[in-house]
Amino acid sequence: MYNLIWTELLKLKRAKMFLVSLIGASAAPIMMFIGFQATLAEKPAERITFESSFYNTNLYVLVLLGVLLYGIITSYLFYQEYAEDTLKSLLTIPVSRVSLILSKMVMLFIWILVLTLTAWGLTLILGLIGGFEDLSAQLLLRTLIQYIVGGTLLFLLSTPTIFITLIYKNYMPTMIFSAIITMGNVALANSKHRVLFPWSAAHSIANQEFVPDYPPLYSYVSVLGTALLGLAIVLIYFRRTDIDS
Repeated sequence: MYNLIWTELLKLKRAKMFLVSLIGASAAPIMMFIGFQATLAEKPAERITFESSFYNTNLYVLVLLGVLLYGIITSYLFYQEYAEDTLKSLLTIPVSRVSLILSKMVMLFIWILVLTLTAWGLTLILGLIGGFEDLSAQLLLRTLIQYIVGGTLLFLLSTPTIFITLIYKNYMPTMIFSAIITMGNVALANSKHRVLFPWSAAHSIANQEFVPDYPPLYSYVSVLGTALLGLAIVLIYFRRTDIDS
């Protein structure tokens, strides 16, 4: 397992996709910063706080950008062996199919965590440049935890995307699936039912924003149930599928 993870890290080091993903992760903080600057230009007396900046950036990442970006990354990691025709060679070493899947999932988690910290760090830097107000150590710790929790939940929800990638062995179905999820997030943004939809529930859990109609447990069950069911299907399918097909 360790050797597989190390191999994935070496692949990532040489991959242009990593740099592209860093640029993608930077989009949310930059767009929020531009938006805040536009607000200040129209209303110079407006107070822009770090809390507002961190919250809105994380909302943008978890509900919109993250689903699409992490979906593409997931597809890249799991389709890579098919595209380069190296999967059959790997499995003759021999390498356990379960170990191969889990090693790629560990790599995916590390990748998402790096992008999450990038978005958080850039939000802080841009806030300092923009002179945003009310910065404190307590706020930094709380928002950092929120970002990491949100990123971790989106990682857990990557299992259905992994399954789609393994079935179709192509980027396009994964992108369509990610787009559908994003549209679902947008449609439920102002609905009380958002805490039941796994991908929008991730934001509710990360920020502890629930609704009186549903206990918080429903959100946790929604996310974890989707993640575990997806993982079980992935492992069963990959263990039984014919690699040559």
